[in-house]
Amino acid sequence: MKFDDIRKMATADSKVDGTELDIESIKIPQLHNKYLNIYHDERLRLKQMRSQLKELMRDKWEYYSGKMSEEELSSRGWEPFQLKVLKSDLDRYIDADKSVMVENDKIAYQEEKVDYLQAVLKSITSRGWDIKNAIEWRKFINGI
Repeated sequence: MKFDDIRKMATADSKVDGTELDIESIKIPQLHNKYLNIYHDERLRLKQMRSQLKELMRDKWEYYSGKMSEEELSSRGWEPFQLKVLKSDLDRYIDADKSVMVENDKIAYQEEKVDYLQAVLKSITSRGWDIKNAIEWRKFINGI
């Protein structure tokens, strides 16, 4: 799911009708379930992405250390790496590799989505208290 779609959905769902506080209160479990399902899906996607990055990092380590066979190189469409890299410098080459950087950016984006969904869930969890406080305030104003 796209981050913008999640934000638009959360913005629409965050609106509380002050004249229908009882109905808004009843909606809380449904909203919580909706965003909890999205949160779990996105968190699982993040875990998959991290696993894929680990595989890519291993492949790039083999590539830059010269341990990847010609067959593996051709199956991935990679050209043989011509330089001899010291073990201590392998991390620099791997971290600066374009495909690794792209995957790291994707993971950072996914982490932002997961963090945002966590915040939405916290907001929904506190929504019951917010509604209760609004009701109590109205009682106070009306002298009840």
